[in-house]
Amino acid sequence: MPFVEAAIPTLSSTVLARPTAIAPWYFRLLVFGATCIPIGALWDISWHSTIGRDTFWTPAHIVTYMGGLIPGLVCGWLALKTHFFGSESERAAAVSFWGFRAPIGAWVTIWGAFTMLLSAPFDDWWHNTYGLDVEILSPPHSLLAAGMFFVATGVLLLMVSLQNRSPDTENHGRFLFIFTGGIMLLMAAVFLTEKSFPNQHRSAEFYRAAAITYPLYLAALARASKLRWPATIAAGVYTGVLLLLIWILPLFPAEPKLAPIYNPVDHMVPPAFPVLLVVPAIGIDLLMRFPGRRSGWLRDSALAVGLALVFLALFMPVQWWFSKFLLSPAADNWFFAGGEWMPYASKPGPWIHSYWPTAAKEHIVPFKQLLWIGLFAVISSRVGLAFGTWMSRVKR
Repeated sequence: MPFVEAAIPTLSSTVLARPTAIAPWYFRLLVFGATCIPIGALWDISWHSTIGRDTFWTPAHIVTYMGGLIPGLVCGWLALKTHFFGSESERAAAVSFWGFRAPIGAWVTIWGAFTMLLSAPFDDWWHNTYGLDVEILSPPHSLLAAGMFFVATGVLLLMVSLQNRSPDTENHGRFLFIFTGGIMLLMAAVFLTEKSFPNQHRSAEFYRAAAITYPLYLAALARASKLRWPATIAAGVYTGVLLLLIWILPLFPAEPKLAPIYNPVDHMVPPAFPVLLVVPAIGIDLLMRFPGRRSGWLRDSALAVGLALVFLALFMPVQWWFSKFLLSPAADNWFFAGGEWMPYASKPGPWIHSYWPTAAKEHIVPFKQLLWIGLFAVISSRVGLAFGTWMSRVKR
């Protein structure tokens, strides 16, 4: 960007600000704000599935926009603090934008916060004009999603900068970075909600969406993190937060307010059970130990093929057969929330416990589709490795 001026390249890395053993308080506040984004989004989906169109000022909307407002305000304060009161080392660990200096992650977060706030009146007008969304990614939600992504990415860059500037004996920044990475993995899963119900887990469309998305995040985190099991921990964060929502949301009574009501629910509708990303994440972490931190175009390209094979070889069969359990009566309980995710506007029927037409028709992913899924997984892994390599060098 023409307005961005990088810090003086001749500065030694020792000049960059060295964080203390415990990260500044506002780093934890930034992570809290980023965590509010997927929690609020999932709560909002539950709200629409349970109650329908309501006032804009629902608790779910408030939590979602807190996820943009809190990091945005903190990063705005950080930019002012760095520009006017920052030490020489703090200013050296920043970039310039319109004359103000702040870490690059702060600028990305501020941009995302503005985008999220801009989407709020657009979303309110859209619902007042058209009612409920037919799809999750309506035009105002797409704008909101872009803002969410920039906020979370900016917080992720701030955490990886903290990790990269911290001594090797300090783990606080490492855990903040990988926890934020797990939150971004959860955000990616939220945007795949409409393709990820258990009834779709034997369709090429589901595995194609998974191959395009998940290897990128897992490979990037595994490459950039200094922990031993980064992809596994990130997948654990994704799974843990989603499970908490599955178990907590149904504890709150609620009822639909808009017709037609085909499924008269009396409690908040939970999300569907998370996909088992922990399994391929373990394989990715193990594979990433062989090349270590060495990188190169050919080396990473070959590694991307290996990561794609590991991801698909572990994820596809595990999810394929686990979905059969999720559709069975054995999963119809509070822990697995079998068919509890069904919204009030859907008519109950045998379809809840069966594979939907596209999955039932294919029943097995065609070989041609499998090749495309593999290609998408390779490209996704390669992009993830490239981004992870770049993140591993971020110190500003």
